[in-house]
Amino acid sequence: MSYDLHTHSTASDGAYAPAELIRQAHAAGVTHLALTDHDSTDGLIAAQAEATECGLTLIPAVEISTSWHGKSVHIVGLAIDPDKPELQQGLARLQSQRMARAEEMGRSLAKRGIEGGFEAARALAGGGMITRTHFARFLASQGLATTVRAVFDQYLVQGKPGYVHTEWVGLEDAVGWIKSAGGIAVVAHPQRYKLTGSWLRRLLIEFKEAGGEALEVVAGNASLGDIQSSATAARRHELLASVGSDFHSPDSCWLKLGHLQELPKDLTPVWSLWND
Repeated sequence: MSYDLHTHSTASDGAYAPAELIRQAHAAGVTHLALTDHDSTDGLIAAQAEATECGLTLIPAVEISTSWHGKSVHIVGLAIDPDKPELQQGLARLQSQRMARAEEMGRSLAKRGIEGGFEAARALAGGGMITRTHFARFLASQGLATTVRAVFDQYLVQGKPGYVHTEWVGLEDAVGWIKSAGGIAVVAHPQRYKLTGSWLRRLLIEFKEAGGEALEVVAGNASLGDIQSSATAARRHELLASVGSDFHSPDSCWLKLGHLQELPKDLTPVWSLWND
């Protein structure tokens, strides 16, 4: 079996529509896929229909934005019931924040002489949520940077023209919503937050106290050292281990569906909870 438990579709900032994502994952040999769109479960119905056709097992999921001591930390909810009211009410709150942020980003860029950013990002998002990635694609199309990644560094991070600070929900809220939907809370890509060892320990202690159960040990393009560090943290805090490519687009050559390092053998995989 091949698991990829962190992916995105056009329901947030992915390049593939949900059904196409499933087809691509199936072609890549993935047998169990979690669709973890940012603060949205809108892609799950279409994804499930295609997964049934393909014979792929879809794990209904979501990636929730949280703020923790001034850091943006993402919590993945796996094996959720997306119809649970508490979860959907919480996601609606975050979606409203995202729209307000997008409008302010458009205004911020306009003050620097870059007009039409919000409208272009909304068009690129289609019916999905407007994210920073949509602004990055617009800015790259205007020749303002050579790559989408460079756009982030030059325009969309703290201290840059298009950056807008957003205070997301707290860790306890996100984990609570996931658990109310019968899901398993996972700290996504822990090495990306660039925390010191003591701060990572503090995060995982608070996460576990809130009811969190797992850590993404194999995450995207994590190095072998990153995986070893995350594995050590999972052991220390007795957390289950998850794996996910964080796939967004085929343009990201270093993030491929299902192309993941193996979990260290002594860790308990998160899927043991639903495969028993």
